[in-house]
Amino acid sequence: ELQINKINQKNMKPVIIIPAYNEATRISEVLEKLMARGHEIIVVDDGSSDNTFDKANEFPINVARHHTNLGQGAALKTGTELAKKLNYDLAIHFDADGQHRLEDLEKMIELLKEKNLDVVLGSRFLGLDSKLPWKKRLIYWFARRFSRKVLQLDFTDPQNGLRALRLDKLSLLDWQKYDFQHCSEILGLIKKNKLNYQEIPIKVNYDEYSQNKKVSPGISMGFKMIIDKLFN
Repeated sequence: ELQINKINQKNMKPVIIIPAYNEATRISEVLEKLMARGHEIIVVDDGSSDNTFDKANEFPINVARHHTNLGQGAALKTGTELAKKLNYDLAIHFDADGQHRLEDLEKMIELLKEKNLDVVLGSRFLGLDSKLPWKKRLIYWFARRFSRKVLQLDFTDPQNGLRALRLDKLSLLDWQKYDFQHCSEILGLIKKNKLNYQEIPIKVNYDEYSQNKKVSPGISMGFKMIIDKLFN
């Protein structure tokens, strides 16, 4: 049985999960690039007030929709659970705003197929320069310190959203946080369930569009996590 699993590993079917909230300006460009490389895609429109849902539906992909804005963690969970129902083997979480690079995504898929890994995590702090704006650099420095000192999670980039996982391990990654806290929650589940993982260096593109978005993790999320840690 173990030998069969090893042989079939290279044939595991991946799908890209894209949570999208008010991304009508950028999502078509992102989907065009992914489809040009032959990737299969699930978009979850997280209650957008613009025409993100209509833009995504112009492509031959699976599109799900939340009628209210629940949060990125909720959108990723909807998409990942749908991927499992549709019999995909691997799920890759990918941003709708063009920040993530295709070459990093494809490296993650390759690693999951070639190595005995359950999860591959991207990290902006392992060598490649993402040219982080100083405000984000300060926030992410705090996030890393908080993750190590308070949450006891020794990962280099606890708030990075680019990750790939095996869907046969999804029951061990049953995150419950609907907002940006899902990032740290997933890392905690990886540690708790002793999943095999690898962090790889990635580069994130910070352009004017992504910088002007208001939806992002901040210091307030750190206080929420402290409360959760103290009372749960």
